Amino acid sequence: MDILKLLGVFAILIIVMWAKKPLSVAMFCSIIGAAALYQLPLSSAWSAVVKGGASWPTLEVLLVFYSITFIQRMMEKRKNLSNCEMALNGLFNNRRVNVAVAPFLIGCLPAVSAVLLCSLIVRKSAGEALSIPEKAACTSYFRHISESFLPTYTTIFIAVTLTNGAVTVSDFMTAMLPMVVALFISGYVVYLRRIPKDTGTVPDKTRGYYWGLLMTSVWPIVLAIVLILAFKIRVVVAVFLCIVLNVFVAKFSLGELLPFLRSAFEVRLMANTWLVMIFKEVLAATGVISKLPAFFGMLPLPTFMIFAMVFFFGTIVAGSQGIIALAMPLLISALDGKPVLAMFILVMSMSYAAMQMSPVHVCLTICAEDYGCSLGALIYKTLPIVLVFVVLSFAYYFVLSGLGF
Repeated sequence: MDILKLLGVFAILIIVMWAKKPLSVAMFCSIIGAAALYQLPLSSAWSAVVKGGASWPTLEVLLVFYSITFIQRMMEKRKNLSNCEMALNGLFNNRRVNVAVAPFLIGCLPAVSAVLLCSLIVRKSAGEALSIPEKAACTSYFRHISESFLPTYTTIFIAVTLTNGAVTVSDFMTAMLPMVVALFISGYVVYLRRIPKDTGTVPDKTRGYYWGLLMTSVWPIVLAIVLILAFKIRVVVAVFLCIVLNVFVAKFSLGELLPFLRSAFEVRLMANTWLVMIFKEVLAATGVISKLPAFFGMLPLPTFMIFAMVFFFGTIVAGSQGIIALAMPLLISALDGKPVLAMFILVMSMSYAAMQMSPVHVCLTICAEDYGCSLGALIYKTLPIVLVFVVLSFAYYFVLSGLGF
């Protein structure tokens, strides 16, 4: 019954979006629907709303969103992003590289609104070769490839920790590299190959010049990543430091900066982000997440398939951190001393793939709003890439398990 109620909640979300209502309205209706269908006590529902809407993780996401948008305005003003594209054109003269590599590099910055920086480059490089929802899907997809294996994302640390030493971060990163290649292959097979290679420009400078132009164009992002990785500085602090430094390096005047204070406050996008965080907590309060393993366990399927489904569908419902915290201990217990790495890579790949289609994934809502398309359209266009990656993930699992991992 609880699973049927869950389907009802997602049906509300889909129906409201099909009615061409704003995403904020769809999220609000889904929150009310979840509380009503699961008959949450008023105190529990209110507690979930407060936790999702006023807790520090939510406020930090909004602060990071604002600060990234602010630095985006600064980079636009100094034409840094167009210079970045010019540098990539000079180095590779390949629009496909621009669409895939630029979002991947920017995505190394673990901030929700980094997707906004990526979209500016993808729009221009993809041109008319892709539709608006397809551009949105490419932007979101390639921006998140770094999230599948880099330890800058807490999900990976949580998952590795829950293996009780059976898998280390270095083990995971090394074993995950073929899947990172698979992610690029999946994107190429579905969308990249449709984009013409030639940028229409003839490089008239040395490669050294273009490498220098690339670094001077994206140094605020690179510096923020270094501060986060090497010095363990929180994202919001790292970005703020880069903003302050960029004021002096790029010689911004007070008159130039003041309009950014207002324009960086994207009310619609920030409201959507806030409601997604509340929706996630209300779903958690229903308790349905903890019932997913038992539901899938009743199916006559092998262990690897059951856990792949638990992590995939659990991530769609609860996000990657929620399902990993719940199901990873169950996985380790079920393996009972058997090799873990192959199964670990499989379930992490499933969780990553599902996150690219989850309505609780804040980046997707931001990307959809930025492109002016519905969340449903973005997810629909992301589905083919995810399916290719899922097939490759299972193939890789059989290879690793066959090798004794």
